Amino acid sequence: MVNQPTRAPLLSIVVPVYGVEAYLPQCLDSIHADIPADEAAAVEVVAVDDASPDGCGQMLREHAADHPGVRVLHLSKNVGLGLARNAGLDAATGRYVWFVDSDDWLPPGTIPAVLDRLRTDRPDVMMIDHLRVHECGRQEVDASSWLLRGTPGVVRLADRPQLLRVQHTAWNKVVRREFMAELGLRFHPGWYEDIPFSHPLLIGAERISVLDEVCYLYRQGRQGAITSTRSGRHFDAFEQYDRLFAWLRQRHPDGRWHAELFDLMVNHFLVVVGNDDRLHPHLRRSFFRRVAGHYRRYLPGGGYPRPGGVAGLKHRLVGRDSYLAYAALRRAHRLAGRLRNPAATSTSTDGADTVPDPTTESRTLVRTQGNGSE
Repeated sequence: MVNQPTRAPLLSIVVPVYGVEAYLPQCLDSIHADIPADEAAAVEVVAVDDASPDGCGQMLREHAADHPGVRVLHLSKNVGLGLARNAGLDAATGRYVWFVDSDDWLPPGTIPAVLDRLRTDRPDVMMIDHLRVHECGRQEVDASSWLLRGTPGVVRLADRPQLLRVQHTAWNKVVRREFMAELGLRFHPGWYEDIPFSHPLLIGAERISVLDEVCYLYRQGRQGAITSTRSGRHFDAFEQYDRLFAWLRQRHPDGRWHAELFDLMVNHFLVVVGNDDRLHPHLRRSFFRRVAGHYRRYLPGGGYPRPGGVAGLKHRLVGRDSYLAYAALRRAHRLAGRLRNPAATSTSTDGADTVPDPTTESRTLVRTQGNGSE
């Protein structure tokens, strides 16, 4: 059953669904409980059943029957997160689109705040803040959240280049649908599908707005999540970065933003190669070799601002394709970490997706969910 909207809404929330029977009700309920009665026509939900093997399809049918603002697409075969998002995007009618993953959820007060800011700022892209929520209920601020602070009004990336370093996901951005089409952006198959999507949005936007409130609760540690799954599919990241740099060459042949994206790419690869939860040890050497290959392929002609300290040393080892030296450094780093913290688990990483601001550690980690304030 697909409920057709009577008029175009301001916001389409696209929810791709696969294998999340235990989490789907919380996601959908958090959305609908947050839509004010007088804003019902302003929001539509497009849920995409990506041939889920569990009871998600039936749950979506029942939910749509009780909520006129829900439209459900049932795909005949599993296509993966990126292509399921595309299917939802094709069905969306709102001026803006927000991709919400079905194992995550929204804190109360989010949708009214999002609608208000969209009407006020009329952005191409609106960025939001989030909290990471662990299975035990512990909440923590993302290491990159501080980069959103103090962004005045509507800006361009050239005005706030640090926004490029905010976690590169689709779900922390609300995007004008026509702007997405103007850039020719779609999701590609494979893991790490956000890479060639998220960065171009910010680079191409004339109007970026930041809603500096916690508007998204990002579930951590779920079985089946790619960040906690050992798999050779983490090698998909290389093709996704190929797509990103191909887009950049086409749009900015002068090399603008190349150095910044190159640095982000190397940092990201170092996170993956150093994480026991993502790569089996027997894959680490071959992954590192691929990282070194991408380093040589995309190294900017004029160089790039290589980080200092241990991070900079890792960059140099990648540039030299020195896996043995990297492995020795990794072992030393992990041994030092265990000596500092004997309770640390053996699956800890030797890097982080972003470098936290020193002030972040002193911030209150648990925020009031009602309005995202501290």
